[in-house]
Amino acid sequence: MLVTGPSGSGKSALALALIGLGCQLVADDRTRLALAGGALWASCPPAIRGLIEARGAGLLFAPPLPAARLVLAAALDRPETERLPPERCVTYMGRSLPLLHNIGTDRFAQAILQYLKAGRREP
Repeated sequence: MLVTGPSGSGKSALALALIGLGCQLVADDRTRLALAGGALWASCPPAIRGLIEARGAGLLFAPPLPAARLVLAAALDRPETERLPPERCVTYMGRSLPLLHNIGTDRFAQAILQYLKAGRREP
């Protein structure tokens, strides 16, 4: 999944929470996007591969996943105001991804993981 937002919005904190739930890091801060096989893929520049910034703790090592097909995006600079939000999408390089807005709770990582595992039902 691709997490977007300005500096200090919680991108790395969300990534660390997802790593704690068993997910793997592709990139922190700079992510390369590419089209391959009709899908959108994310990879990491070699200089920062396997590193994630944890504010107050420094640069931490995280076993990297070389690349991942993107199937979901989350915009941390957009607060979610709906209890049951409509389906939203964002487009990168001509490919559409489902988009989640920031739910503003410490359960966002768990909700994302469940979405990735099983999808979602439209209201």
